[in-house]
Parts: sequence; C-alpha cells; structure tokens
Amino acid sequence: MTDGPLSLPARLCLLAWDTDPARLPPLVRAGALAELARRGLLVDDDGIATPLDLDSRTGDPVLDGLLELVSESCPHRWRTWVTLRARYTLDAVREQLVTEGVLRAEKHRVLGVFPSVEHVLADAGRVRALRRRARRILDGPTPPEDVPEPDATAVALGAAAGLTTLLPAGARADREHRVEQLSARAVTPAQAVIIRELRNTLSATAKASPLPTGG
Repeated sequence: MTDGPLSLPARLCLLAWDTDPARLPPLVRAGALAELARRGLLVDDDGIATPLDLDSRTGDPVLDGLLELVSESCPHRWRTWVTLRARYTLDAVREQLVTEGVLRAEKHRVLGVFPSVEHVLADAGRVRALRRRARRILDGPTPPEDVPEPDATAVALGAAAGLTTLLPAGARADREHRVEQLSARAVTPAQAVIIRELRNTLSATAKASPLPTGG
C-alpha cells in the first residue's frame, strides 16, 4: 500500500477523506503515533507515550511536530494523545498533501468577510488506487505475515475507525479476525501493545461519532 512519499498519517487521511470530518483528526493522529512508535522514537512506559530521545527527529514535519509536542507536554497515555490537540497534526498532514499535489488548498471568504481555506482532492485517482490496495489487503488472499508492516497498520487503524471506504456497512464483524492478524504485524510485542491501544481508542471514538448512512 506504500504510495511514494506519503506517510502513514497521510495515507490514513486519504482513506478517510469524504467520510465524517470528526473522524479525521483522531485517525490521522493515531497514524502519526503509530509511525513514531514503529520508528522507536515513541515508546510505551507503563501506558505513557514517552519520547526515547528528546533530540531525535525524522525529517518529516508532521512526525517531528508531534514528537516535539509530546516532548514539551505533560506525560499522557496513548489514548489521550489520539485526541489531544489532534487537529494540529491533521493541519500539518493536509499541508504535506498539498505539497505532494494530492490536495489543493482553495481560499475563500466566509460571509464574504472572514478568510478561510478549504482543502479539496487534486488527485482523486491516486486516492482511489490507495483505497483499492487497502481493501485488497483487508479482503485479499495475501497471508498477514506477507503484508508490509506499515500497510497492515494503516488498514488495522482504518478498520478500527469504522471507515466505510474499507468496511461496507455491516461487514466489520466478518473482518475482525483479519484485522487482528494485521495488527499483530507490529515489529515488536511492545509496539503491538501500542497499536492495540490506538485501535481501541479509535473504536471508542467511532462509536461516539457514528458515520452517517452511506458515509
């Protein structure tokens, strides 16, 4: 499912595009947390998301911005970071996608007075291809152990959020075992625990904000 330079949070943003806007910030934030954990830059300390090295950076402005935020904030559990100031990460991801040419930022004025920016898809074909690959990972015959770990994580997190771009209405229970297998693709047992916590938080958030019919 790797698509050029797109990061895990960027891919999750596109998988969730045109669904319930309330789901975007926590899903994108969960993707950024998962990627930092995968790289070993955020570790679990008795349930607390903890920077391994306060001076480490990835070179990705989205990930580095979150790493800096976590480093400079009071300690919080993973589930707290999924939602705490999550729009900060979403805004950074959208800027990244504009730079990549996947989104386009259109400026306009609300009520003819207040400046505002609306993000629209500029490369719908790329998004459709991304979603097709994600559904193949979820539904296809590829053994879970042969799915690249970042791709497995993206699908597992998207499914936890209840995205209808991945799971048609009523299909979630049928895919639960596959999602569990994909979640287990984390590099280490400690990272698998983090992914499970992120999934549980996204599931709870999704239940609190159900998608509209046909979303």
